[in-house]
Amino acid sequence: MNEFRADLHTHTYCSDGSDAPEALLRKAKAAGLQGLSITDHDTIDAYSPALFSLASELGIRLLPGVELSSEFNDTSVHILGYGIDIEDASLREFLRTMILRRTERNRNILEKLKKRGLVIDEKELEEVARKAFSNRTIGRPHIAEMMVRKGYVRTHQEAFEKYLQEGALCYAPGIKYTPSEVVDEIHRAGGKAVLAHPHFIQRGALLKHLLSLPFQGIECHYGNFHREQEKPWLAIAKEKGWIATGGSDYHGEGRIHISLGCSWVSEATFNALLSKTE
Repeated sequence: MNEFRADLHTHTYCSDGSDAPEALLRKAKAAGLQGLSITDHDTIDAYSPALFSLASELGIRLLPGVELSSEFNDTSVHILGYGIDIEDASLREFLRTMILRRTERNRNILEKLKKRGLVIDEKELEEVARKAFSNRTIGRPHIAEMMVRKGYVRTHQEAFEKYLQEGALCYAPGIKYTPSEVVDEIHRAGGKAVLAHPHFIQRGALLKHLLSLPFQGIECHYGNFHREQEKPWLAIAKEKGWIATGGSDYHGEGRIHISLGCSWVSEATFNALLSKTE
């Protein structure tokens, strides 16, 4: 296949995916991709000199990326940052703070589960997450895994639907930054800010607010969504002069219905995101 294709929304076991960063690169090569961005949640731990070296060996262009959590009026908003300086001190401190906030959220969830007789020890959670997934960032997927292992639920899906997802019995909101704060941090790190999967955002005040922020792009091509579902977002990208980005949101074993490379962008889009923000 000669056509350049890049999947710009993927996850490794450094957040809530199942693959090691190196394994993901090899899967990208096998899938016929020429470009990739690893956009783990609130962490850039996947990126290392060894990873960039492997990408070069495999002939895959690697675009530094991250998916950052934010919140506006009690609604979660995810924002992608591309072309960031992964050595930027301000960004690394920002991410360290987010991890501390995530840890506090985990504790709140575990306390709520305990009150319902579903006991999970925090130290055991950390040990299992790191042994099973080599994971540095621990979150709800790992709590769900522990619930399955302890026989509290049958599947990860059941854990989320009954206890962990927004609105469920033991959900605890994270203490998040606002979308505006996240966009500013991405810009400080020399990156481009992109509104992630807007397909899930209800039209109204939230969308109006988000579209007023200084994004450089919007994720129009997403997962297995049909082309018809992309049209409204492509129209917005054109109207605002934003980059129309895209990716699979690949997580590996956690979302087996989403295949690596099922959504992708061209080399021109890849280059536009990699270029320095003026």
